[in-house]
Amino acid sequence: MMAEKPPKPAPRRIFQERLKITALPLYFEGFLLVKRSEYQVYKHYWTELRGTTLFFYSDKKSPTYVDKLDLIDLTCLTDQNSTEKNCAKFTLVLPKEEVQLKTENTESGEEWRGFILTVTELSVPLHMSLLPGQVIRLHEVLQREKKRRIEIERTPSSAMEKEKEPIEDYADALSPMPACFYIVSRKEATEMLEKNPSLGNMILRPGSDSKSYSITIRQEIDMPRIKHYKVMSVGKNYTIELEKPVTLPNLFSVIDYFMKETQGNLRPFIYSTDETLETKRFPVTPLKFKKNV
Repeated sequence: MMAEKPPKPAPRRIFQERLKITALPLYFEGFLLVKRSEYQVYKHYWTELRGTTLFFYSDKKSPTYVDKLDLIDLTCLTDQNSTEKNCAKFTLVLPKEEVQLKTENTESGEEWRGFILTVTELSVPLHMSLLPGQVIRLHEVLQREKKRRIEIERTPSSAMEKEKEPIEDYADALSPMPACFYIVSRKEATEMLEKNPSLGNMILRPGSDSKSYSITIRQEIDMPRIKHYKVMSVGKNYTIELEKPVTLPNLFSVIDYFMKETQGNLRPFIYSTDETLETKRFPVTPLKFKKNV
């Protein structure tokens, strides 16, 4: 099974330097051993998956990449049998070359395979050893990549120029947000849930104090109800203010917690380009909360 905590991002200053090079959305990052056709041996890189491109850095703190690999024309990803213990190896087959990748453990190998296949095939791969939280992240990345592709198709020239510009919103670049995160007010979140019940019933949004976050959910028990839960940023963790506060390592885990506690009845609210509006009802197990925010 895969680890719940994603790799820690590089320091803020490093991210700001990297954003001067590309504004492609960051989907996943971590260490990879890479062997391209011109390499004699594997090279150890800190690697970022941005859009459908892998950026290779000599180390985690390096501001500029030393190599990159465009995966948009990926033909297939094939697994390799490895004689090394706790090591995952696979090959990226491209029209002009084959690139061998190796991870330091099988868990990270499964993560890399999942994210690469999701953005190149525009679908979440099946039959993988993924935790529920990881599956949610893949679906969120899938929606973000679909939106990015549509924007490029609609305005190719402006989209390309935008990718070369630095990203203003540092928070989004430093730590990719769950797909159900929207910069909306409490009132706007309520309206979104009430008007589009088929798209989900849980929204993550900025808190009223601009320092915390809030979860807005739409429950349907005897009658539709809207509830709000405050999520405080405490150091590197996030605390949900319930009767018994719950502390989790990241916002993805926060979303995962609400889903698990309601046995999947709470679903992230995600706009889908190929989904039509419906009026389905989803009964939600109530949660005990401390106060509305």
